[in-house]
Amino acid sequence: MIGTNRAFALVAGGVLVATAAGCSGDDPPDATPVAEALAGALVNGDFTDVPLGNTTPEAAAAAVEAIKAGMGDLMYRIGFDEITEVDENTREVTIDIAWDFDRLSAPGKAPTGSAPPTEAATTPAETPADGSPDQFDWTYQTTATLRVAEDTEAGWTVDWSPAILHPQLTEGATLDLSRSQAQRADILGAGGEVVVTERPVYRVGIDKTQVDAALAPASAASLAELAGVDPAGFTERVQNAGERAFVEAITLREGDAAPLLDQIAAIEGAAAIEDTRALAPTRDFARPILGTVGEATAEQVEASDRIEAGDIVGLSGLQEQYDAQLGGTPGIVVELVPPEPSADATTDPSASPSAEAEEPAPAEPEVLFEREPVAGTPLATTLDIDLQTRAESILADVGPASAIVAIQPSTGAVVAAASGPGGEGYSTATVGQYAPGSTFKVVTSLALLRAGLTAESTVPCTPTVTVDGRAFENYDDYPSGAIGDITLRQAVANSCNTAFISQNGVADQAALAQAAASLGLGAEYQAGAPAFLGAVPAEADGTAHAASMIGQGEVLASPLAMATVAASVAAGHTVAPTLVDPAAAAPESTLTADEAAVLQDLMRAVVEDGSGAFLGDVPGDPVGAKTGTAEYDADGEIRLHAWMIATQGDLAVAAFVEDGESGSRTAGPLLEAFLGG
Repeated sequence: MIGTNRAFALVAGGVLVATAAGCSGDDPPDATPVAEALAGALVNGDFTDVPLGNTTPEAAAAAVEAIKAGMGDLMYRIGFDEITEVDENTREVTIDIAWDFDRLSAPGKAPTGSAPPTEAATTPAETPADGSPDQFDWTYQTTATLRVAEDTEAGWTVDWSPAILHPQLTEGATLDLSRSQAQRADILGAGGEVVVTERPVYRVGIDKTQVDAALAPASAASLAELAGVDPAGFTERVQNAGERAFVEAITLREGDAAPLLDQIAAIEGAAAIEDTRALAPTRDFARPILGTVGEATAEQVEASDRIEAGDIVGLSGLQEQYDAQLGGTPGIVVELVPPEPSADATTDPSASPSAEAEEPAPAEPEVLFEREPVAGTPLATTLDIDLQTRAESILADVGPASAIVAIQPSTGAVVAAASGPGGEGYSTATVGQYAPGSTFKVVTSLALLRAGLTAESTVPCTPTVTVDGRAFENYDDYPSGAIGDITLRQAVANSCNTAFISQNGVADQAALAQAAASLGLGAEYQAGAPAFLGAVPAEADGTAHAASMIGQGEVLASPLAMATVAASVAAGHTVAPTLVDPAAAAPESTLTADEAAVLQDLMRAVVEDGSGAFLGDVPGDPVGAKTGTAEYDADGEIRLHAWMIATQGDLAVAAFVEDGESGSRTAGPLLEAFLGG
């Protein structure tokens, strides 16, 4: 044995292991440089600097490329472990080879974050450049033979053999990798109830092997019309696909496909293939949040080192965000594919010349490595199936973008986050950004309480109030009997704009921002899914600050954010909303129990004596609420956002409609229906 020191280095397509092993003398010369050159060539495919005794550099490079072609551009490690003296003129190099299937990538796609396949740098064996040696799944050793050659500069030549890449490789044999996707995991709801699981579907499309090429475009157009997809686009895809391709038009749930199966069968070349797909209970159930599953896009394949073309992956929402967790680990099989048999080599020389030659049977591939797929891990959400379904049913006929969000104040769990069809797939409930209008007066009330006011403090509710030349007024239906000097409780109950704006010198913009944060509005913490929790500028004065006092100006919130405000009031501390378990660490509460008690009373006043009186007969625990209407400019036309928030027992709810008459008239009935069950 000449040397056993080891070292590793990372290269795209492989990790080169180079050693510092030395020779005990100068005659014969040190074989280490030749072993290093061989290891490098096996990685980068360039054998120019490798002294080969039985082939050319070009032939060796072509052989390596052919052998590895079926393996894709995987990360792997190649190098030598030791050099052993066979006799005075012969050395054997023990080569370590290891493949990393966790960064499996399609042929031609370089693994993410790896260096280009150039020369290798040397690093210690215990800490390879891209992680620990344990990351490699398939490891084995091969042997290369070096012979003394006085006519070469290196003093050695390498006996080239395919067995240098794997001991069982022979001339013409190759390695081939196949991959099977793991079972996709379910998405769960509150209490572990299954929300998304594998459900029966039909993949509807054109099977080009079952239709004459000239008729395929007409069949495609007919199927597209039936399935409700773009006829021109689908026809083009069918025309451009290979002659044996199945071109999918749409995937339909079993119930949706059943009425169409006979019509599909009547179209030449059309087929409906039974399959399963990860689906929620209904097509629309929390769709903007949960997202969808389907065949990976070209962009996903390009961006990922674990996704291949044809994989079924998350395309949006939580399905995409948590795809690695839900998708599990693919199964891997590496086979040795023997060379195609030669007809000449298998002809029986004793056979009669007139005997008909038989085609030699191809040898069967041999499995060299196998890793079973590992199923994904379920994702637990906080959504309550019954409450989510109820909210979606209530919003089903609402034309504009709309939302209902419900939070459990005791835990912060978001039990419903429904977005109406008017949002056209956008998650209005969780990421919408709108002026919250008078629902923000709960926040303003907290800022005024901290400035020294009480629920019984007198504030002036005038028909108008002017700030820096801009006149503000109350909403059209403001009760005339509530004009004049009224208490803060009455101002909240009847939603008097002028009363709150008149106090703009009592609570500055910074105080509003701090009060908002205490109620969870504008906070920065992770809900487990994309969420906009509001924005309240810390600096504003004049008319901008005056507008902020009533939830307009630069103040923005989502329905989720305003439900969080209501939840914080009900809980008596700052609530951090959670959509995915386990919940992130909640921020330290800056809302006191005494402050929350006053806010609870102010919200009860809205139902007992003000604009939310229609909620007084809702069954169950007493309801606290706040209506809200916010003006916004839509291409020069003033329109109104309609809001309402409420608390009842261990439930806090926000209802929102992008275009409405007022909070009580438009959002109020939605909230009442939700609380009434």
